[in-house]
Amino acid sequence: MGLPHAQAVPGDAGGPGGEVTGVPVIAADGATVTLGDTTLLAPTTFAVRPGEFWCVTGGNGSGKTTLLRAFLGSRRLTAGSCSVRGEAADLAKPSHRRSVASLVDTIPFARDMTLREQVTLVAASWYGNAPKTAERAGQLIERLGLSSLGERFPHQVSSGQLQLFSLSLTLVRPADVVLLDEPERHLDSDRVELVATLLTERAKEEGTAFLVATHEAALVHVRDGRVELG
Repeated sequence: MGLPHAQAVPGDAGGPGGEVTGVPVIAADGATVTLGDTTLLAPTTFAVRPGEFWCVTGGNGSGKTTLLRAFLGSRRLTAGSCSVRGEAADLAKPSHRRSVASLVDTIPFARDMTLREQVTLVAASWYGNAPKTAERAGQLIERLGLSSLGERFPHQVSSGQLQLFSLSLTLVRPADVVLLDEPERHLDSDRVELVATLLTERAKEEGTAFLVATHEAALVHVRDGRVELG
């Protein structure tokens, strides 16, 4: 008996739907991960184009995080492929690391640097140390409601505020693709709505492709497409 297949549902609700055009920026073609007799990710096929916001849904253990790690290049596939801009996902390639920003695994923080300093440092590592770099970091901190906490250290904020800080470290980077694993974690409903708005704005305004594993209805509602696992 063969493995069950994941289902890709483009533009079925919440998103704009209609005809899909353009070259995919990320694509899975029969992507499969097994460990012995255990299926970690059933064969999965879909494609996300620039400016699209896709969600990955499914129950616990269905393979959502495994799929994201496959696109990161940190999880080897048993069969099939995961590609970014037509090339196999590979963390060893500088071009891949340049194209993909992610909040899939926990981001390490510096205990002796403030939230604002760390977001600005990440921005400077990609954009250079220029006035506009600090401005970009400041704007993102403000959008995420962290301005009043900018001079605090990571251990001085709540779990929800730490999640928003993690998102700021991810989103301040330039990237063609952003991978997020349950970005709604620890956030109240108002903050979830804020994050949904911010992500969809970036997708449409900057052409960033998003692949987001989530259980949150507010994020699923605004999607352009969905990958159902399990």
